[in-house]
Amino acid sequence: MELKLLNKTKDMIEIEIKGEDETLLYPLQQTLVEDKSVEYATYIMGHPLLENPKLVVKVSDGKPQAALKRAAKLIANKYKECHKLFEKESK
Repeated sequence: MELKLLNKTKDMIEIEIKGEDETLLYPLQQTLVEDKSVEYATYIMGHPLLENPKLVVKVSDGKPQAALKRAAKLIANKYKECHKLFEKESK
């Protein structure tokens, strides 16, 4: 995965995410919209062979980068918990 900053203001960030698809973007967007400081979060897929997906996050409070970090950490923790459950069940 490679991130490219396309646009940034004090309350909005737009990034291009190379090498990813909705498998990552959908849970990230859903987690972001659950954050009370996020005004909106959306992603744009475009044509998969011609364009890289873009993620746009606008916050009403704080920094959009901080909201992205919080969302990524929450998703990572959910997957860790899921992995532990699978490990426990497979023993």
